[in-house]
Amino acid sequence: MNILSKITAIAIASATITLGSSQAWSAGSHDGGHGAKKNIGIPGKASEAMQTIEIKMLDNYYEPESISVKQGETVRFIIKNDGEFVHEFNIGTAAMHTAHQEEMMTMFEHGVLEADKINHDMMKMDMGNGKTMEHNDPNSILLEPGKSGEIVWKFNKAGKIEFACNIPGHYDAGMMGKIKFKS
Repeated sequence: MNILSKITAIAIASATITLGSSQAWSAGSHDGGHGAKKNIGIPGKASEAMQTIEIKMLDNYYEPESISVKQGETVRFIIKNDGEFVHEFNIGTAAMHTAHQEEMMTMFEHGVLEADKINHDMMKMDMGNGKTMEHNDPNSILLEPGKSGEIVWKFNKAGKIEFACNIPGHYDAGMMGKIKFKS
């Protein structure tokens, strides 16, 4: 990634954070704010995975940029953050990503996320109402630079689904990919 791309990514994230800084702390747990997941699938079992897809997260894009799955298929995603910033791999609809971006903004505003690191202690902190900002949904993983992880997901219903990074500014910069359903 060249220096201009890095400056652009930082500027987008900073502008997004500044514009959204008037938002209040979200009223719910981060782990419950992704909407009805049944429309995009359900958590799968690794032993039932029909294919394994490796995903590289780089700064503002994924490799590959799109994937193909079959309805009913269980997929094991192995995700690695090869970028210089924190990134997310999140399976959802465009509307789910829009809602999730607000939650991610809140995480930035409260110091849970920084451009290149995650404050894991703050994620677990009780915000006064028994809610936390833990990022532990089965359709999503948040990774610091150089880290890797996996998601096992069963695509039980075909639909308009994408994978995306909802870190402030990343989706708008093009960090998303299509999930295509094949016969």
